[in-house]
Amino acid sequence: MIWLVGNRGMLGMAVDRRLQSQKLEHVATDLDLDITDGRRVQAFANPLDLSWIINCSAYTAVDRAEDEPEQTFRINAEGVRNLALTARRKEARLLHISTDYVFDGRKEGAYLETDTPNPMGVYGSSKLQGEIYICENIASHVILRTAWLYGHDGNNFVRTMLRLFREQDEVMVVEDQWGSPTLADDLADIILHIITREKSHYGIFNFTNEGRTNWFEFAAMILELARKYHIVDRELQLIPIKTNQYPTKALRPANSYLSKEKIKQVFKIPVRSWQEALDGVKAMNRKAASRYTDWRLPNILELESLVDIYSHSPAMPPNHPFARIADGYWSSTTSVYEPSYAWVLYTLDGAVGVGYKAKPDFYAWVVRRR
Repeated sequence: MIWLVGNRGMLGMAVDRRLQSQKLEHVATDLDLDITDGRRVQAFANPLDLSWIINCSAYTAVDRAEDEPEQTFRINAEGVRNLALTARRKEARLLHISTDYVFDGRKEGAYLETDTPNPMGVYGSSKLQGEIYICENIASHVILRTAWLYGHDGNNFVRTMLRLFREQDEVMVVEDQWGSPTLADDLADIILHIITREKSHYGIFNFTNEGRTNWFEFAAMILELARKYHIVDRELQLIPIKTNQYPTKALRPANSYLSKEKIKQVFKIPVRSWQEALDGVKAMNRKAASRYTDWRLPNILELESLVDIYSHSPAMPPNHPFARIADGYWSSTTSVYEPSYAWVLYTLDGAVGVGYKAKPDFYAWVVRRR
């Protein structure tokens, strides 16, 4: 059995979906189980026949960590030690997610797994201490260092940029911090590849998508794709700035570029480019509902592209014109046909869409911002 820790975070949700789709026996916990409480961790694990513990949980508020060092270390170090001790006692293996923040970013080239860590802030120091606790307490471990993580769930750089592109005429982005974006889905695929192999390889490995870029270039690609797929149809200016023009409480590494040669050689896996990964994100390659901010009946192809993504809801809206579906939501149809199914969309910028198909080739659609 696999124990997934942190299944409600961005990466944890991606891993959980894969565990379910592959029908791998697993249990999942998040805030409902405090990993900083060693007794509770042991009590939870005692009845389980564990093969792997996958730890996707972490304190990741980099700036707030400077004000909350004790809480940060409790989660990122003490909690991780509890998981390592539990894995050893249960004769299970541990896969743990770490970060580029264990380095100071002063190296010129790509960081190797063997480079000496030198974190600059509380967050990076706490993650490094978690790595140390793992190495001290369990031999059968895999530590994956990653960077610039984004995905379909939770708050991340891509979703922030899409929101700013809709709201602001000028968006300023740092151009002198370098690294590689990582799609959570791709990292989740690697995790599943590692834990389902017959032969295990242990140690520290780097993983991001391939290619070196900076935050400004990353933002520019997001904007290019957003225009290509009509997610953003307004004029705006993307402005490059230096790190010292955007001061933050915690220092950021100027270079977060991680070499992937070790993980590619050991696990025999290809790693796709960050550009390809970004273009494959559903939010980018579909004409998402968030572009519709007023009453509108889209054409059939637009709606069918959305139906492919989002699951149907069993709820059916009323069948009279401009009827209220629920508090704050209204139907835009003038039909009195009884709908055959309905669905709800929660879009990237907080808009909510409710649509339904009443008969073949007849759709109604409405979008309202929350």
